[in-house]
Amino acid sequence: MLLALIAACEIGFWLVLAAGLSVRYLLRRPRLGGALLVCVPLLDVVLLTATVVDLQGGATADFTHGLSAAYLGYSVAFGHSMICWADERFAHRFAGGPPPKGRPKYGRARIRYEWREFGKAALATAIACAVLLTMVAVVDDTSRTEALLGWTVRLGTILAIWSLWPITHTLWPAKPEPGRTSAPAEAEPISRR
Repeated sequence: MLLALIAACEIGFWLVLAAGLSVRYLLRRPRLGGALLVCVPLLDVVLLTATVVDLQGGATADFTHGLSAAYLGYSVAFGHSMICWADERFAHRFAGGPPPKGRPKYGRARIRYEWREFGKAALATAIACAVLLTMVAVVDDTSRTEALLGWTVRLGTILAIWSLWPITHTLWPAKPEPGRTSAPAEAEPISRR
């Protein structure tokens, strides 16, 4: 059941996001669209509540309980930037906004980008581990929460692997293509009709 709820929360994230952006740009109701976008984190609250209720109801923690904590951590840490990413593209496509910036390709800007993304991953890991350890403390039965402690190791391993991107970009930064002396020119914005 919990796995289905995790899937429903992920689908719900994209549906509420699409609804909020559609109302904001297609119906030209920015306040109502903003209110819908504020509702996106409520899905995380629903998932966290269901997980804690399941564990307090006597369930033995398994893979899905740890997955819900990891989902919550990554959703909190990356949710805002994902909403901004979608908003930028939606505004460009439907409201004559400027073209999406995309990530930097090389140089110091790319190194900063990679470290910023790693910082979000570290925050996601910290949140997920805090949720896992809180669930362990709430249940207060190590025989039922052993799987949750295993998730802290998984999340640490993922973060260690993720650290390779900013480290390699710092040590061996990507260089512009031969013959190009500066960053590529931004695409011209599409004019409003």
